[in-house]
Amino acid sequence: MTVSLITDRLVLRGLTPDDAGRLTALDADPRVMRHLTGGRATPREVVEREVLPRMLGPRDRHASLGYFAAEERAGGAFVGWFEFRPVDERHPLDEVELGYRLRHAAWGRGYATEGALALLRRGFAELGVRRVTATTMTVNTGSRRVMEKAGLRHVRTFHQSWPDPIEGAEHGDVEYALEAADWTRAQAAAGGPSGILGA
Repeated sequence: MTVSLITDRLVLRGLTPDDAGRLTALDADPRVMRHLTGGRATPREVVEREVLPRMLGPRDRHASLGYFAAEERAGGAFVGWFEFRPVDERHPLDEVELGYRLRHAAWGRGYATEGALALLRRGFAELGVRRVTATTMTVNTGSRRVMEKAGLRHVRTFHQSWPDPIEGAEHGDVEYALEAADWTRAQAAAGGPSGILGA
């Protein structure tokens, strides 16, 4: 197991092919998938053949970027995953996309914000990332709250053409973003970054 980040309550590690079952169970919860597929599960064969290879790819090219499994430090329970992936592979540090998908049992405990803040600190303070973006459905208020708590700000609302639109798609999607300079100013005002115990 490759540990990437340790926060107060979480361990973020690199995903492996052995995580197929955990990802399948995560995507089988209609509450988790509500704003992604309308609640439809992702079959295990799709996870193994398409999802996991796609998620493992960025880490093969950039050791500190990609997708990370999140586990509780106390007991090691699987919480979900975080994404911190280059938008453009040719310029991996120009813009990085932040994402997260957590088990329903982990909602409301601050885990998504905690993991997001740790990845932002790694990206801005250690890797030299210039900009971080995140997107979600306009109606996904829970995910939007996490973005705002992590310091990202609403940039735009936009509409995409989906072949199989789900409930709420008519309201469009939102993009949030945070620039390195703004993160640095916020850290200085708050007295410096915190919440990461080691990497």
